[in-house]
Amino acid sequence: MTYRHEYKHEITLSDVITLRQRLQAVAQPDPHAVNGRYMIRSLYFDNLSDQALREKLDGINNREKFRLRYYNKDTSLIHLEKKSKRNGLGTKESAAVTAAEAQSLIDGNCDWMAHSNQPLIQELQRKMTTGLLRPKTIVDYIREPYLFTSGNVRVTIDYDIRTGLWCTDFLRPDCITIPVSDNPVILEVKWDAYLPDVIRTAVQLDNRHAGAFSKYAACRTYG
Repeated sequence: MTYRHEYKHEITLSDVITLRQRLQAVAQPDPHAVNGRYMIRSLYFDNLSDQALREKLDGINNREKFRLRYYNKDTSLIHLEKKSKRNGLGTKESAAVTAAEAQSLIDGNCDWMAHSNQPLIQELQRKMTTGLLRPKTIVDYIREPYLFTSGNVRVTIDYDIRTGLWCTDFLRPDCITIPVSDNPVILEVKWDAYLPDVIRTAVQLDNRHAGAFSKYAACRTYG
């Protein structure tokens, strides 16, 4: 399991224009992007005491959260993901699930998971059974991704972040979502052992400081 460095900045729309120009000059577009971007829909899990939310808001150093995710409204490829933070570094584990399996999770049916040969699915089943982990809310947004081979760097600009409030109808493309407050734009930079100077320079913005913005937390503002 590889842990990666990462930082986030909340930026402005004018910053986006500047960053696009810089990153297009030094980095490569993500081959999975369509016209330089893609849409992401996630469904986050939490327990009855909102442990994942509270640990994020409290800045707990060692924490994790589970989510389902698909891209560009294509439900033929859905991933169950577990994001973990340890000592300021992050990692992600992933397992493919079918649309039918995803719907079973949404419905609270986790019996099928015991027969899976994927450890991550088995782990989620234990936590749904013993920790009462359940789907909480949909998070939608648009992402512009850039790649830089040295250092395995990934730079993303995320915007139009929308919340499904209490909706967990993850597979319905017309599920109603609303913009989160203040319409934030988030710059994320992730890398392995080192961040090349060319990228460090490209993402440098005046009067912007690394923060701990969470799309899930922002989308739980309403409940």
